[in-house]
Amino acid sequence: MKKILFLCTGNYYRSRFAEHLFNWMAAKQGLEWQAVSRGLALERGIDNIGAISQYAIEALQQRGMTLLENERFPQQVLEEDFHTVDLVIALDELEHRPLILERFPKWLDRVEYWLIHDIDKTSASEALGKLEKHLLQLIEKLTQS
Repeated sequence: MKKILFLCTGNYYRSRFAEHLFNWMAAKQGLEWQAVSRGLALERGIDNIGAISQYAIEALQQRGMTLLENERFPQQVLEEDFHTVDLVIALDELEHRPLILERFPKWLDRVEYWLIHDIDKTSASEALGKLEKHLLQLIEKLTQS
């Protein structure tokens, strides 16, 4: 089983949505890939309440998914996380490239960067819809390789 790591700032909203939706879609396709997610700067999520964003929960439910009641809390990415995966995707290049440069500089050019803005710049429905389209393209690409 190959692994993919989705990164966002707080591992609360975008990367958690990506992790859950990717795993659900990959399982439906019989794809031998599994996603995990982590945050690059959990300390910036001081307003985050609970384990996962309500926006992510609602968007996943709209797509027919249900989350476990004991959903884990956000996790900070560590150096060893990069060593345990086959692909790393940071969800907002403008926001995350500087964080990776600062905290994990040797991984800067080994990360694939998307451009999905956080809730302060884009509505949840727009951001998560765009993220879903990226995930569908990724699933298609991985299925063909």
